[in-house]
Amino acid sequence: MIDFLDPNKLDDTVADSVGKDLGELAAVEGNLAELRQQFAGLPEDTDALVRSELSLEIARALQLLGKNSEAWPIARQTVDIFTQAGAWEQAADACNILYLTSEPGFLSALGQGVWLGVTYPIDPELSIELLSHVVDDTPDDSDGAAVAAATASFLADVRTQDGPERERMLFFTQQLLGKVARRHSDVGNEQQFKDWIEKLELDQPDKFLVRLRNIVDVLVQEDWWFDREALQSRIPEA
Repeated sequence: MIDFLDPNKLDDTVADSVGKDLGELAAVEGNLAELRQQFAGLPEDTDALVRSELSLEIARALQLLGKNSEAWPIARQTVDIFTQAGAWEQAADACNILYLTSEPGFLSALGQGVWLGVTYPIDPELSIELLSHVVDDTPDDSDGAAVAAATASFLADVRTQDGPERERMLFFTQQLLGKVARRHSDVGNEQQFKDWIEKLELDQPDKFLVRLRNIVDVLVQEDWWFDREALQSRIPEA
């Protein structure tokens, strides 16, 4: 039996954890330096999309290092270029990084990232991550978290192919939905869960997706960085 209160074992665990964290930060610092060197060496006629992809990786590294005020303007600029180029997944990824900075405007970034992640057939894992942020930033008694979790579960179902990744994402989104049910209405068993789903109409995508649009509008307010109608006209046909 492991003695979890053994101070020697605890010290070793803390030391190992700190060492690991410092090692990871050092790796990110090294990666950032390399990315900046690559960016500085780009020819003047380099395509804007290529520049933006490298800029986004620089912003990601800065955010991981906690240099959020530096990361924000770099990632923010890429959103405009990615949306103009129809690079929806990269645009949503940039919005995710902007949200993680917690800089002023981070909730607007989240809302726009969710809109992109649900509107376009991008990597479902990124869409689900964005929706999970909505759950994290929504009060326990609000229906908004339930709608976001239901949408995540829906996307995991309709956008993933059979295989380990599908099973992993379905499991994660069902766990997320269960967590929201417990904190929202103290749901404690399967029948209560089913009743809760029916009460909030979380089994009806045509209804909860409309409600998601309202949540996105609340997050973004009037701070839209792109014309949604213009972008919707470019949605690829199924």
